[in-house]
Amino acid sequence: MAHTRFAPDRGLTSRMVLTMFLLGLLYVVFVGVLISLGVHAVTVLVIAGAMLLVQYFMSDRIALFAMHGRVVSPQEAPELHGVIDRLCAMADMPKPRVAIADSDVPNAFATGRNQKNAVVCATTGLLRRLDRAELEGVLAHEMSHVAHRDVAVMTIASFLGIVAGLMTRVALYSGLGGRRDNQNGPPIGLIVMLVSVLVYAISFLLTRALSRYRELAADRAGALLTQRPSALASALVKVSGDMARIPTRDLREAEPFNAFFFAPALAGGRAGASLASLLATHPPLDRRLDQLRRISGQLGQGV
Repeated sequence: MAHTRFAPDRGLTSRMVLTMFLLGLLYVVFVGVLISLGVHAVTVLVIAGAMLLVQYFMSDRIALFAMHGRVVSPQEAPELHGVIDRLCAMADMPKPRVAIADSDVPNAFATGRNQKNAVVCATTGLLRRLDRAELEGVLAHEMSHVAHRDVAVMTIASFLGIVAGLMTRVALYSGLGGRRDNQNGPPIGLIVMLVSVLVYAISFLLTRALSRYRELAADRAGALLTQRPSALASALVKVSGDMARIPTRDLREAEPFNAFFFAPALAGGRAGASLASLLATHPPLDRRLDQLRRISGQLGQGV
């Protein structure tokens, strides 16, 4: 990671490293099972690798296109650029491209494989609802993602899921399902499909856990950079509350981009909903606010 003034979090980092290790171990086991079954998965790996490279090198363009965002100049959005300029100076990092998405869904996202290719985007709905301190907190959170190369990490983490998903489709739609090791043995295709589904499910849960860790780390780093955890907490409460007033149709259109967003367009429930929490891209609101309260206590402030 390039040097910045964003604070590291050893506890969260260790959990993220463990998650990445488990994903790597799962990948090795999966490939080993495929080889032992005599499955030639080279084509699948090549396709998955190509998809990974496209996502890695073009994540900024893809996200902006999908969210109808456009890069804006300082003349077009002076306040937004002013906040980004201040955060870049505080964090000692290069300035990303600044974009605005015309959407009433109050949100923001950052993408790009590294600091030189990053873009930070805020929706018009977010800009209308937050004051300057709250906006600074949200954008500090997003720029922490850039500083810690979270898009690259999550893209690499998603590779195993892509491979497992493709292998499931190959087993379903090719002639592999009828092949047997011997006349009385089970179909190889059925075994491949079941193993692929299991690997996909495990990698999905691990990737979602990694995503939640990185959101908590971004909250912490952003709050410590600005020294205003209360402003970030206020923005979280305001965005989450206002999201409930947005038409469900608009939220469902934005939901596929939850992994990018500052706050999910459709939250899966609060801390008590264990299944929803396991499947969520973001930690429950209560957990995020609790962490910000602890940071406020460490700084001698209050949320």
